[in-house]
Amino acid sequence: MAALIWGSPPSRLRLSLDAGTPVVLSPVASADERSGADVAVPLADARSLSDPTRRPPMVEVLAVGQGRAPHSLRAVGTAIGSRLRPVRHAVTREGLWEVLEIVQRDSVTDLAVTTRLARRDPIGAYRATTTVANFGAMPVLLQVVTSLVISGLSGYLGRPEGARVWQARSEWCAESRWYPVPLGSQAGLADINPVLHGQDGRCVYALTSTSTWSSGQFVPVGAIEGGGRAVVWQLEVNAPWRWEIIAAGSDYAVALMGPTDPHHAWIRRLEPGETFTTVPVSFSLAADAGTGGGLDGAAPRGALAGAVGELTRHRRVSRLDTGADAGRPLIYNDYMNALMGDPTAEKVLPLVDSAAAVGAQVFCIDAGWYDDGGDWWPSVGAWEPSLRRFGSPGLEGIFKRVRAAGMRPGLWIEPEVVGIRSPKATALPEACFMHRAGRRIVEHQRFFLDLRSPLVRDYLDSVFERLIGELGALYFKWDYNVTPGLGPDDAGAEGPGDGLLEHARAHLAWFEALRSRHPGVIFEACSSGAQRMDQAILSVYDLQSTSDQQDYRLYPPIAASAPMAMAPEQAANWAYPQPGMAPEEVAFTLVTGLSGRLYLSGPLDQLAPPALELVREAAGVYPSFAAHHAAGLPFWPLGLPQWADPVVALGSLAPSGALIHVWRRTGPQLAPGGSSDCDRVKLSIPAFAGRQVLVQQAFPSRLPNWRWSWLSDSGQLLLDFAGTAESARSLRLTPV
Repeated sequence: MAALIWGSPPSRLRLSLDAGTPVVLSPVASADERSGADVAVPLADARSLSDPTRRPPMVEVLAVGQGRAPHSLRAVGTAIGSRLRPVRHAVTREGLWEVLEIVQRDSVTDLAVTTRLARRDPIGAYRATTTVANFGAMPVLLQVVTSLVISGLSGYLGRPEGARVWQARSEWCAESRWYPVPLGSQAGLADINPVLHGQDGRCVYALTSTSTWSSGQFVPVGAIEGGGRAVVWQLEVNAPWRWEIIAAGSDYAVALMGPTDPHHAWIRRLEPGETFTTVPVSFSLAADAGTGGGLDGAAPRGALAGAVGELTRHRRVSRLDTGADAGRPLIYNDYMNALMGDPTAEKVLPLVDSAAAVGAQVFCIDAGWYDDGGDWWPSVGAWEPSLRRFGSPGLEGIFKRVRAAGMRPGLWIEPEVVGIRSPKATALPEACFMHRAGRRIVEHQRFFLDLRSPLVRDYLDSVFERLIGELGALYFKWDYNVTPGLGPDDAGAEGPGDGLLEHARAHLAWFEALRSRHPGVIFEACSSGAQRMDQAILSVYDLQSTSDQQDYRLYPPIAASAPMAMAPEQAANWAYPQPGMAPEEVAFTLVTGLSGRLYLSGPLDQLAPPALELVREAAGVYPSFAAHHAAGLPFWPLGLPQWADPVVALGSLAPSGALIHVWRRTGPQLAPGGSSDCDRVKLSIPAFAGRQVLVQQAFPSRLPNWRWSWLSDSGQLLLDFAGTAESARSLRLTPV
């Protein structure tokens, strides 16, 4: 069997290249990962079809008139996919990246399919796209094109009965709720005894997103762990996506894709000579380093946490970096639990002085700065400063005050929509708006601008040139609070799914051009909190709002889970101290901010001196924390948190040591049993097992130290909460 082994142990790939079969991609399951020996792992179950070695092909293509073979509702099992045959492959270098391209051909439709895989040593992660080119004489109506199918998972992870799928529900104010599903359970893949039936089953375990809130229902990241190994994947698209796990004989596979016809009304007519490229996907591989542990009892060296770490490193090297966010300046935003969209000169100016006094470096005026009617929601779109809100100084005078205080001025903006009460709702040409069945799409008093239109791109260019060049804004909080459903079916689209994908791609292309013209501007991604938390957005924006959650007690599981979807230094976690908060409550919300990218808000001008001192201390330690996060990899000493866990913990492991943020929560929203259930907890840090460790309370220094004991043999930190009320701490662990 002709095969190509590509990559570096323990994250190598095998690609079958037999002339008579489609290319199959699978992880290498080596008996000795260090030596790189390629030793097959036998399948535990002898039951199989006549060909137990067959595996789903690396690419599946569904097209009208071609269909599936055999029939199912899965992406895997298409007639075109089964007919693909390898033509050529090549490995090249593109700067620091190694690229493998594999070309296959379908002789019936005369489609050429090129899969491109990229990797960067020594990172155990890969990025993939697939391009379909029509060399035939007739158009082809594409319905599904997978970006990649990863097969051979039985050989790599073991049987489905021993594997678990990790996925995360996500919604407004309750983002990133991760949980495992046993793949062999009632909710997973059923063993139907396929040999008796003479064919594979049709079962699929899948997640599907809708519209342009890519994380509005589920986070576009998933994982499978089993047999001491793990595979983690992400879909890099600010539009709909889908992933499927399917059984095939004695094997199982995961298929990754963008929008499809069955699920998103996506069809692409591919005329002779035309091409279509799928959405990018990335995945990482890792093996257990001998310390065990998944993400519900995780260790930084466990297989699943290790694969998340490799994907974190991949995210960093794949990100656009203009240098604008170098040093990750401390941001103050006037919205959350502060002005809440009602900025005026009288309210903003005291906050400018207070934010500067505690050490903020950016001051962002949030929603409402453009509104003269008292209702900022439906008036968005013109982006002209209000003539009523800021009195004689005007917004220009407010910005002058911000700069005089040593901070960069910033603005909230939601440029992809126009409110129904905005003058631009009638002033802009009709071609600027998304339409469905000939009518404008409207959601919650907003129309949608269609970034496929050059008129829209020119208009938004003029907006940003004015706000940056004339007003002097150097920071933008870029919000996105509504979605257009299936999408627009006008302007040459084959249907709403095609129109929506092209709009999403036009947004990214236009935004990158905007950034190239203004490399000194920082852009924050926001979407009703984190409803568009995907790597397509994260790779071109500097930071990502993790939630709109206003209850400081409910924020910790959101903040602690955010690094599953992004590099920790991009995770903008709100910290919003309030008048009347006890010092422990102030510290609690500040620890939430410090666990990622400290994103400061709240009425600082109204805080009592002890609370202000805690804010100043947090601002003082923030630069070292941010530097640590940017160099470190995330881990979860108590496992990924459940929504109602009484104790939540997030760690970041860097060459200098570890930072661990721990929240002890109380309240009626939490798991039953009361605080006595969590008076003593053990944080697992097996990377330090067998070593002496200096444990310090890195924040807050002004409040009493927690009680702890370091258990060096097991690499655990024992925390004793007895007699301690609701509180949070950031702890620094340094091997000595």
